[in-house]
Amino acid sequence: MAYYFDEPSRTFNEYLLVPGFSSSECIPAKVSLKTPLVKHRQGEEPAISLNIPMVSAIMQSVSDDGMAIALATEGGLSFIFGSQTIENQAAMVARVKDYKAGFVTSDANLAPDATLADVLALKEEYGHSTMPVTDDGSAHGKLLGIVTSRDYRISRMDPSEKVADFMTPRERMIVAAADTSLKTANDIIWDNKLNSLPLVDEEDHLMYMVFRKDYDSHKSNPYEMLDSHKRYMVGAGINTRDYAERVPALVEAGADVLCIDSSEGFSDWQRITIEWIREHYGDSVKVGAGNVVDAEGFRFLAECGADFVKVGIGGGSICITREQKGIGRGQATALIEVSKARDEYFEETGIYVPVCSDGGIVYDHHMTLALAMGADFLMLGRYFARFDESPTNKVNVNGSYMKEYWGEGSARARNWQRYDLGGDKKGLSFEEGVDSYVPYAGALKDNVDLTLSKVRSTMCNCGALTIAELQEKAKLTVVSSTSIVEGGAHDVVLKEKSGYGTGTMR
Repeated sequence: MAYYFDEPSRTFNEYLLVPGFSSSECIPAKVSLKTPLVKHRQGEEPAISLNIPMVSAIMQSVSDDGMAIALATEGGLSFIFGSQTIENQAAMVARVKDYKAGFVTSDANLAPDATLADVLALKEEYGHSTMPVTDDGSAHGKLLGIVTSRDYRISRMDPSEKVADFMTPRERMIVAAADTSLKTANDIIWDNKLNSLPLVDEEDHLMYMVFRKDYDSHKSNPYEMLDSHKRYMVGAGINTRDYAERVPALVEAGADVLCIDSSEGFSDWQRITIEWIREHYGDSVKVGAGNVVDAEGFRFLAECGADFVKVGIGGGSICITREQKGIGRGQATALIEVSKARDEYFEETGIYVPVCSDGGIVYDHHMTLALAMGADFLMLGRYFARFDESPTNKVNVNGSYMKEYWGEGSARARNWQRYDLGGDKKGLSFEEGVDSYVPYAGALKDNVDLTLSKVRSTMCNCGALTIAELQEKAKLTVVSSTSIVEGGAHDVVLKEKSGYGTGTMR
């Protein structure tokens, strides 16, 4: 006879936090959002911790190298999507690891025979006013000169005029060696009143550009996720089919952590994948697994050796697994049960296996609820898909700007590798995700800053200065449908919203 759960499974929207005592010391500026990303023994520091409890989803429409750099700058981490060729995914990982905070590989480069028209076209495409000139027009060619807005006047020059005729030539430029530190480069910029400084190797090939504005930005990001070599940290998604080829390529490219991307993780396929990684790399390669929705699933993956466990089936905004297959569980209920199982496992073994809540986040306050319910960090798809840094197109839909957003289980993604059912991957004949739009929300930094200010404020309302303290002190109450209505604006006629909902998932 089938097993029946006595209680209905619930979503984040069915809970509220009851405020606790807030001391005068408990202010948002003192809140730490640092949280473990991978498992660790009691009394030991985890090999990797996040500075903010946010990671971006393993999705084509969310996590590429651009998103990875932007999120690492703010203290989180991206898992670059695996539903692409091994070579392309490894190249994305390598670009993140090669990117140095404050050091830029130019994406708007000129050859000496380019024209003013080419300069204007590149400026229109990339928005840059400073463009290096190299012998072959590549990012790392031999440096011949530089073009800035001071080198030309559109009203006085013919569009066909050659770059070589109006660029600032190499002999008149100030440059520095490729191994120059960011601080030294900044000193050179300020001492010489420059806006940018090219860094070149011994043969005068351009390696990086350092810009005054980027150095200022670097100094203003104290939570950056950096490895021991001061490179941005990045994760990557893998599947249970081609891991023997994909994992070595990602490790070689520099991936800091991997995650098995699957619609349902309580399977022998995940065990086999983790065992292969442990056999070939030991514990040096960190790998998360999932997704699961109950204690039994968590225990299985923890005992398989997963470095973290993802929770959630069917709760994503573009996921239709519950409609198509009738499996899943309300995200709040699943998270509460799995988090309890994690704590029990920790008491038994002394090993803490972090829990990642994946799906079900609709509003910013749901993030605080998820952390209070036991999540160590959150995997977010739609939230990040709305930003400039996501890899999708911004389009005008009925007068409003939108970003494209599609599920990994959709026909557009064609990511059948994530279904751990064995056999021919092409045999899957139905979708578990949709193709959609989400409202465009602007820059990642602005939105993340606002979201986390809400999280910190709510944590103080609960008397907590850390996520662990929030989980210990939080008091959660189930709410009725009428109290949900009561919690929003009601029985009034709203004027123009003037910022109402900014930074939320409305």
